[in-house]
Amino acid sequence: MMESQPELVLVAKALNENSLEAILIGNMAAALHGAPVATIDIDLFFRKTPRNMQKLKLVADALEAVILRRYYPASRVTRLRRQRDGLQLNFFNRIAGKTFYDGIRARADVHHICGQRLLAATPDDIIRIKGAADKSAALKRESDRALIELIRYRLSLPPEKRLNCLRRKIGLRATCL
Repeated sequence: MMESQPELVLVAKALNENSLEAILIGNMAAALHGAPVATIDIDLFFRKTPRNMQKLKLVADALEAVILRRYYPASRVTRLRRQRDGLQLNFFNRIAGKTFYDGIRARADVHHICGQRLLAATPDDIIRIKGAADKSAALKRESDRALIELIRYRLSLPPEKRLNCLRRKIGLRATCL
């Protein structure tokens, strides 16, 4: 199973080195606040401006990831994926208006992970953002398609590179999908 903290440090470092301000949201942010949750991706909230899109490309290069196309035209998610291990970052560029982002930014907690600064939404804002995302049918469809694609991608990897969550134990020494 992929350990998330080293990956989170790499993400924070790439964001800091390229001056892309993004706020950690979703289950990873909840985990930083002590919630007993698991996730297969890292969700971030940022402003989609031409300059920030340039910075996002630099972040993708730093992480050796690619920026994937959107699956649904109404989607407001920009996805980065690193092919070698399936690391996936979802950058939500707008769930509501500018003032919504500014409010979340003003309340965000600053976390220092192995010397890297990372902004994380507060637990109340995580719930608020999750509620706003759940109300969007287009985002739900896009998320479902992305999850199916991620599972298909991981199933296409050789068995030794798949995440353990896709395997089940049979007998004493064997596993299968």
